Amino acid sequence: MATVNNCNLPEDRSYHVDFNVWVKDRGDGTFALGMTDIAQAMAGSVLHCRGKKAGKAVKAGKSLATVESGKWVGPIKAPFALEIVEKNASVESTPAVINTSPYDDGWIAIVKPSDAAAAEGVLTSDPDKVKEGFEAYMAEKGFAGCEA
Repeated sequence: MATVNNCNLPEDRSYHVDFNVWVKDRGDGTFALGMTDIAQAMAGSVLHCRGKKAGKAVKAGKSLATVESGKWVGPIKAPFALEIVEKNASVESTPAVINTSPYDDGWIAIVKPSDAAAAEGVLTSDPDKVKEGFEAYMAEKGFAGCEA
C-alpha cells in the first residue's frame, strides 16, 4: 500500500486526484467508488452522507453524493459519466464508517461507467503517479497529512 504523509492509498484501485475519490474494478463492469483516506481526513468527522438513488445517471464532474462533516459540506463528484447501480445504505445510517474504513466498508456507491474506455482515461492507477499527484494536491491545499 502506498502512503502519502500517513494517508493510505491502496494499490488495488484507481484514483481521480482532483476529485479525491477512488474506484475499484469489481470485475463485472461495475466499480466501487469512495472518498480517499486524504478526503476523509481533510473533512474530519463525517456526520452525514446522502447518495443518489440506484438507476440515476450522473455526468462526469457532477455530484453522486453529498457529504457533511464538522468542517465541510460538499459533493462527491463523479470522475466519469456513470450510472448509480447501488448506494451504500450503511454510510447513510452510520456515516462515520467513511472515516474508519474509507476503502472497505465506507464505499459510497457501486457505479457503472457510461463509457468504460473514457472512464479509464481519467483515472490514475500507477502507484508513483498516484503518490506524486496526491503529494501535489496536499501541498496545494495546505494539508499536512493523516494522523498516524
